[in-house]
Amino acid sequence: MAEIKDRENALVMETTKGNVVIELLPDLAPGHVARIKELAREGAYDGVVFHRVIDGFMAQTGDVKFGNSTKPSFNPSRAGMGGSDKPDLKAEFSNMNHSRGTCSMARSQNPNSANSQFFICFDDAAFLNRQYTVWGQVIEGMENVDKIKRGEPVQDPDKIVSMKVAADIAA
Repeated sequence: MAEIKDRENALVMETTKGNVVIELLPDLAPGHVARIKELAREGAYDGVVFHRVIDGFMAQTGDVKFGNSTKPSFNPSRAGMGGSDKPDLKAEFSNMNHSRGTCSMARSQNPNSANSQFFICFDDAAFLNRQYTVWGQVIEGMENVDKIKRGEPVQDPDKIVSMKVAADIAA
């Protein structure tokens, strides 16, 4: 596994395609990092599908309301329309480039509507800069993100098997 500098600010995301390690960026987006960690620690992301995956652009997941394949509320046709039961987050836009492996929050037209959904960029997406909140960077396993099944919506989608804060995993 990649060397994790700060285990409290790293995620280990097990997907149906393999593990992905994400370094969190609390200096850039403290509110968003806190939310992602809170939801990960609650197990909210476990079983959530990648509902929107666009080749050459990004893989989107994190709809804990309609996108969790293990819950009765799972609704593939509504995946992408839900969030968590927590309040939406205030935007924390930065000058960080949306490059390959960047993790950023999905939102509606309202800049302050990010909640639980996020995406991982496959390629450079500089047109998103300063409009979406960057909160992390894939430091290992990007080849597994590349294998995630494409679609809008995705038929028989890949999913997050589990997502944990690295500090909570026995070393």
